[in-house]
Amino acid sequence: MPPYVEDWRPCAAVPARVYVVRDRPRRLRLQERKASASALVDYLSFAAMSLPDFSNADNLAKLNDFLSSKSYIDGHEASQADVAVYETIKGPVDAAKYPNVSRWQEHIKSFEAEHAGLSGDKAKAAELLNFGNAEEDVDLFGSDDEEEDAEAARIKAERVKEYEARKAAKGPGPVAKSVVTFEVKPWDDETNMEELEKEVRAIEMDGLVWGASKLVPIGYGVSKLQITIVVEDDKVSMDELQERVQEIEDYVQSSDIAAMQKL
Repeated sequence: MPPYVEDWRPCAAVPARVYVVRDRPRRLRLQERKASASALVDYLSFAAMSLPDFSNADNLAKLNDFLSSKSYIDGHEASQADVAVYETIKGPVDAAKYPNVSRWQEHIKSFEAEHAGLSGDKAKAAELLNFGNAEEDVDLFGSDDEEEDAEAARIKAERVKEYEARKAAKGPGPVAKSVVTFEVKPWDDETNMEELEKEVRAIEMDGLVWGASKLVPIGYGVSKLQITIVVEDDKVSMDELQERVQEIEDYVQSSDIAAMQKL
């Protein structure tokens, strides 16, 4: 006998074995509602496996919090997870509002030509950054059933509560700093490297500390200045620093970020 049919009987007006379908029993209605709630949980779990929409300010703020203690999305070196997020964000972000995202974005951009050769799996980014899509409002069934709506609201509230609890447990944390290996290339082998370094070190920015340096040969008698700096991520923009170094045009041909690591 088909589901939702309580009994059947022959009917003289139509061919034999016509099913008489009555109202579905309460037990079956409850089973349907439970199945709907289960499907919603499955949908939310699936949505969590796709990257958040970073055109949404809330999601960008959450990414900024995520990067407050990290140099990369996954692990201690750049990977395809970084590439996936970098490609998802459309254009540069506001460094004043999202300093950690801006710092990370500038670093990943500095070796854009090498992105294809990085190791790792892009799907890892969606697994780690599951704070956005799972909390969005969804209308999965197009139903106005009050019990189903209440169940969806309860699940969403639990997800939001769990996220807020994890965020609160982190606390304010220490001042975020990064150590950067900064390289400056001269025009030619006749450039006075002592004067070049003197001019570079004369640059002062709040949150910037110049460290040890050395000259690294790059060929044809030319050496580049490699210098270690420590920066406070919220205060120092590496783009601005490179622009100021580039202004030393009598000595400097170009500058690059060779490496960056969170302290």
